[in-house]
Amino acid sequence: MRTILFLAFSALCMAAQAQDASFAAETAKHRAEYKVDFLTNPRSPLRAADTSLLDFYPAKREWAIPANFRRTPEAVPFIMMTYSGQKRDYVQYGVLTFEVGGQKHTLSIYQNLKLIQDSTYRDHLFLPFKDLSNGGDTYGGGRYLDFHQSDIQNGILLLDFNKCYNPWCAYSDGYNCPIPPRENHLPFDIPAGERNFRGEKKH
Repeated sequence: MRTILFLAFSALCMAAQAQDASFAAETAKHRAEYKVDFLTNPRSPLRAADTSLLDFYPAKREWAIPANFRRTPEAVPFIMMTYSGQKRDYVQYGVLTFEVGGQKHTLSIYQNLKLIQDSTYRDHLFLPFKDLSNGGDTYGGGRYLDFHQSDIQNGILLLDFNKCYNPWCAYSDGYNCPIPPRENHLPFDIPAGERNFRGEKKH
């Protein structure tokens, strides 16, 4: 009986290790593509040598959190300010409810009203947020997550904070980076995703 239990436990451990390895590999692939995007965008604040100074927390499956999605079709458009003082028109697309440490929290997800006029970005969803790591291990201005409407499956959206990234304002002045609205300020640390840039900010 003990042998059977030991073998079952070993099998579970091996399966968990395989899942962790697969998750780490997927996160590493995402981050490699993220770095390449800096080199292909003509407006990029970073050059090839700078991408080696991008810093990330180790991939952690516990920070890939399923969130319940509720559509808010009657939401009123509003102005989201940027750190450069520019104004951008957004509308709340929906509300996400998820749990961390046994407590329920919510985040709003938005559409940029100008951007969705472009067929390339029609289904793009934007989630800017702040957490208690900002100004310490992570950029003080908050971080972002991007989604497509098709990422919402059966009323669930996977909030993978391992994929959250810095706005370009973290690397250089002169960019119009949206300020995360107060409703998206979280009262806890999120030790996942991108950390502070290890290079010097360009002015």
